[in-house]
Amino acid sequence: MVGYASTATFRSAQLSRGADVYGTLETQLKQLEELPGPAVIVFQDLDDPAVGATFGEIMCSVYQAFGSVGLITSGGGRDLAQVRRLGYPVFTGSTICSHACSHLVDVGRPVRVGGLVVHAGDLLHGDADGVTSIPLEIAAEVADAADEYIAAERILIDYAQSDAPKSIDELMARRRAMGDAIGALRRRVSRAAAAG
Repeated sequence: MVGYASTATFRSAQLSRGADVYGTLETQLKQLEELPGPAVIVFQDLDDPAVGATFGEIMCSVYQAFGSVGLITSGGGRDLAQVRRLGYPVFTGSTICSHACSHLVDVGRPVRVGGLVVHAGDLLHGDADGVTSIPLEIAAEVADAADEYIAAERILIDYAQSDAPKSIDELMARRRAMGDAIGALRRRVSRAAAAG
């Protein structure tokens, strides 16, 4: 999953204060139109612990219909089997069957999810290992450098996974070679960011 953050805060432990529970959904969907590419919906659940599901099949279907490529929440989710069938990636802290008194509190403000501070418009990448942000000024360079980074890691991994006899000296030599390759790549990407 790669896309630009559409941020919101969410609460379900208490009733909305007179506002239309889904009234901010329209504001949120309009925010998607302002992004430079596909959206990743990012929710910070303000309840601790989470009380109701931040998303389910209905919300994910709506977000996907409006061009979102995934959802991240510090809270819980529901309808996970149905959401999986949508082919819509979700990253959630828990599973909660109830929607409780669900409502969006704020749209477009910075949020904190899983230790990551996310601003509206941040470029995010998510896969089986989790979610990270990619600074916009180095995004093209990161995409170009990914294969080189994997090749640098293979210096050590291939040795460790081979059937060849092992020695600590050779392992340390491979580790240094991997570190040198990653360091050179980091310096190149950093220079590209500074020049940009």
